Amino acid sequence: MSEFKVKFRGVRGSFPVANKNFLKYGGNTSCVEVNVGGHLIILDAGTGIVSVGDELMENYIASSVKPEDRNPIFATILLSHIHQDHLLGLTFFKPLHINSTKIMILGSGAPGVSLSDDLSDLVFGKTFPLDLGDIAASLDIRNISDEQAILMKPGEKPVLVRVDALQAGEDDVVITFYKSFVHPQDGVMIYKITYKNRSLVYATDKECYFGGDKKFSRFAKNCDLLIHDAQYTTEDYLSPYSPKQGYGHSTYDMAVEVMKQANAKKLVFFHYDPGYDDTRLSRIKEHYASDNKNILMAYEGLEIDL
Repeated sequence: MSEFKVKFRGVRGSFPVANKNFLKYGGNTSCVEVNVGGHLIILDAGTGIVSVGDELMENYIASSVKPEDRNPIFATILLSHIHQDHLLGLTFFKPLHINSTKIMILGSGAPGVSLSDDLSDLVFGKTFPLDLGDIAASLDIRNISDEQAILMKPGEKPVLVRVDALQAGEDDVVITFYKSFVHPQDGVMIYKITYKNRSLVYATDKECYFGGDKKFSRFAKNCDLLIHDAQYTTEDYLSPYSPKQGYGHSTYDMAVEVMKQANAKKLVFFHYDPGYDDTRLSRIKEHYASDNKNILMAYEGLEIDL
C-alpha cells in the first residue's frame, strides 16, 4: 500500500477545553493519526485518541457479526513524553479493552524507569478503575532512544533496530527519533516517519531557540510535512508579566524559522495554548498563513495526504 494519510484528532496543549468559542479548531489535546503503508501509527494519546478508538471499534464491529471472526485491531502508539495532556485519552481508547487487539506503545519515560511502570503509575491503577495488567489487549510497551529506529515491513509487526544496522526496503516504513531536552522535566521525543521518499516530522512540546535549533533542523531536513509546536505568540512568550521562556514550548515565529532552516515543504502549527480561542487563532492564521499555502493551522479533522 502506498498511502500516507495524516489526520489531526487533537490539537490543543496543556489541558482540553470545552467551550463554544473553541469549536473551529477543537479542544482535545494532542493526537495525530497516521495511516501509512498499511500501518496505523498514533502520535500521542491526548484526548484526541478517543475518537480514533471509537472509529476503530465501529470498523471492528462491522467486520463480522461474530466476535471471533472480526478483524483484529493493530496499532503503534508513539508518545512524545509522559506529561498528562499527552496521556489523558489512553485509558479511554476502546480497542485497549478488546482481547484480540495488539498495541505497541513506544516512548521515552523518566530516566531509570520503564515506560510501562510510568504508564502504570500515571494513568492506570490509582487514577483509573483498572490496573495496567488488567487491560484486555495485548500490549508491547517499550522505552526507546534516538540511537534506535522502528522498522515496519508490510504485514509484519513493527520491530526496533539500531540506526546503524537499519536496512529498509522500498515498501517499508521507517521511524527515527530525536530526543530534545529543552522540554521540562525529562525532555521530549520527536519523530520522523519516512515512507517511499516522503517524510513527516512530529515535533510537539519543542521549545526552540531564537535563531533556530541547528541540530533539530538537520533532523527535519527536507521533510514533506512538519508538525511543530506553536503554543505561544511571541508577545506572550516574552511577556514581562508572565514570560513563558523555559516552559518547553515554541512560538509561531520559532516554528516558521525551523521550517525555513529545515527546508520543510509544509508546516502545520500545533499544540495551541488552551487560552487561545477561535477568534485569536483565526487572527494568527491571517497573519502567518493567509499568503502562504504551505503554512496551515491544525484543527480537529484536518486531513493531509502525503
